[in-house]
Amino acid sequence: MDTNDQYGGHHDTRRPRALHRTRTRGGAVPRRVRLAAAAGAAALALTAGLATPLDPAPRQARAADDGKRTLTVAVAQSVDSLSPFLAVRLLSTSVHRLTYEYLTNYDPEDNHVVPGLATQWESSPDKLTWTYTIRSDSKWSDGEQATAEDAAWTFRTMMADEGAATANGSFVANFEEVTAPSPTELVIRLKKPQATMTALDVPIVPRHVWEKVDDFSKFNNDKDLPVVGNGPFVLTDYKADSYVRLEANKDFWRGAPKFDELLFRYYKDQDAAVSALRKGEVSFVAGSPSLTPAQAASLQNEKNIRVNDAPGRRFYALATNPGAKAKNGEKMGDGHPSLLDQRVRDALFMAVDRKTVVDKVFRGHAVNGAGYIPPRYAQYFWEPSAGQELAYDPGKAGRLLDQAGYERNGDGKRVGKDGKPLNYRILCHATDPNDKAIGKYLEEWWGDLGIGVTLNCLDNVTDPWLAGEYDLAFDGWSVNPDPDFVLSIHTCGALPATPKDTGATDNFICDKKYDGLYARQLAEYDPAERANIVQQMQSRLYDLGYMNVMAYPNAVEAYRTDQIESITTMPSKAGNIYGQDGYWSWWSAVPVDSAEGSGGSSSTGVVVGIVAGVVALAGLGVFVAMRRRATAEDRE
Repeated sequence: MDTNDQYGGHHDTRRPRALHRTRTRGGAVPRRVRLAAAAGAAALALTAGLATPLDPAPRQARAADDGKRTLTVAVAQSVDSLSPFLAVRLLSTSVHRLTYEYLTNYDPEDNHVVPGLATQWESSPDKLTWTYTIRSDSKWSDGEQATAEDAAWTFRTMMADEGAATANGSFVANFEEVTAPSPTELVIRLKKPQATMTALDVPIVPRHVWEKVDDFSKFNNDKDLPVVGNGPFVLTDYKADSYVRLEANKDFWRGAPKFDELLFRYYKDQDAAVSALRKGEVSFVAGSPSLTPAQAASLQNEKNIRVNDAPGRRFYALATNPGAKAKNGEKMGDGHPSLLDQRVRDALFMAVDRKTVVDKVFRGHAVNGAGYIPPRYAQYFWEPSAGQELAYDPGKAGRLLDQAGYERNGDGKRVGKDGKPLNYRILCHATDPNDKAIGKYLEEWWGDLGIGVTLNCLDNVTDPWLAGEYDLAFDGWSVNPDPDFVLSIHTCGALPATPKDTGATDNFICDKKYDGLYARQLAEYDPAERANIVQQMQSRLYDLGYMNVMAYPNAVEAYRTDQIESITTMPSKAGNIYGQDGYWSWWSAVPVDSAEGSGGSSSTGVVVGIVAGVVALAGLGVFVAMRRRATAEDRE
């Protein structure tokens, strides 16, 4: 579940169906969201010879022996789907970021909103009608012009087809009507105000290709290659559970990437991926979703290798099955009934030593967790009060279990209402060393309480997760500058319609008070008040006790400086490279043999400065930039 954002979006990356997401789906504290007031389309000022409006075709790097320059990225996650309507894993949504334009993008320096397929936008005084100007210099890779009708068709299809709404349906749930009066004008009418209208994290697809699809719930877009897109790269080759190959789009409106080819190669064994980096077989290692402290330490002094260690955009959590059910009320799965008692949930979490998790497992490459929004996003970050916090207290945890009626038997084991010893099954990712390491601690900590633990480490946790067939599960999402998506996955509306359907829910949580807060933040345009409501939502989730956010891990990744001369981090001062809210890292990467890179130092911080087009918010005295909603990238 990467962005979703589990690794890869469900985890690392965006939603429970992909616990392998980098959620969907990590640095410097971003400034308050704002739109730069500037007339016309975006102006780009990029270092290292990147494209500018005056120089739209960046100078190409030199190629040794006229061969292709390939940037190979080792990833610990496979693709769940190449359909933007279905994909939730971080890798998949990252690929879509590279192959399709979104209406808006985010400046890699500080995350403020900048033009994407739309060059400018404005709202009506009542904020119920939004008009976007669609750029006229974006073409699909088959030569067709990208137009407002492509965007309108994409949104209308999601509004009308449940299959097409699988991954990103929450973005259009409040849409009343979407039209394209002209090739360069997109108009969206809302049922009620929506604060995320400059944060619609939806890949726009070409209508002339996708209108031929019969069943969006089953079409994976992996047979007809190359895939038609309009991003900086074109997807040209794919093998399930093996690799994704993309080639530079020479006609991309911002300028072509400097690497000719980008290859994401899947490694089930992260140590093998690190070994491949040492040998020069890959250019970059992203980890699962990060390198372990031991792996990072082993690479620190390696020749021609640089480790990027920055505050992350993810949270790392332990989720309990809250009694999984569908919208129609039918129960799902086989979660342990004892977990329906909040005293039991609180006891389990009070027996988890977060300091040990941060110090011993992450070795200091993380900070203690609590809420859903990492410290990287200061305006939304939340911490419990002293009286609210479920602090580490094994003694109190034991007393709570006694009060709940789960007392020890003669063997010291806690027994349930049925007289059987309590034993919890925990879903974990077979490719994530952190899951296994923390699982061992849980066996010890909960064992001291008299509770058994069975780690169920799988290559694919999606099926049991979606079916509700677990007691607890390791969870994590990458959080985007606008947190709406990662908050939406805990609403009642995100539950599957029936047990046979697939919903957008992360963990089957359904709470009316939380839903009320969610609706309020979505309609709130004042940044400070919206942030206050988002913090209240995190407090409510904390009090419900279904999710224990243990840590906010750093983004720890590594690349070869003899293959990559420079590359953009996001945020630029201290940010991640893999799983960004945009395509900046791979689009900006400069090969060492390029004309731009020769003689320069290898740097993780190619500075990218972008001046956004004017956004007129009619009826407002100031321009307000709404941050982008948590994405599918992060769902994993």
